Order: sequence, then C-alpha cells, then structure tokens
Amino acid sequence: MSMDASDPDARHEDLLSALDVIEGRPLSERAVAYAALHDDLARRLDSGSSDRYA
Repeated sequence: MSMDASDPDARHEDLLSALDVIEGRPLSERAVAYAALHDDLARRLDSGSSDRYA
C-alpha cells in the first residue's frame, strides 16, 4: 500500500482507494488491514517527512 505521490490530491485518492480495498475484504481481515494502514500513517507522521497525507 504505497502512497508516495508528491501531489496532495493523488495522496488523497490513494488513501481513498486503500480504504475501498480494505472495505472490500471479508470482515475477518479488515481489522488487520486497518491496523497496517494505521501503522503506515503513524510512521509517516512520526518521521516528520514532507510526504504526509493532506
């Protein structure tokens, strides 16, 4: 689930796409997928990099 585009609109679309993919999974798999997405977002925020979601 890579969302490395520098364009904020592209990052927004990538995030929405990732959420759609997660919602399409069986319920038993969603919690793990949401946790992985959360970890990725938290890692990006904690790193202080300019590649953040807008």
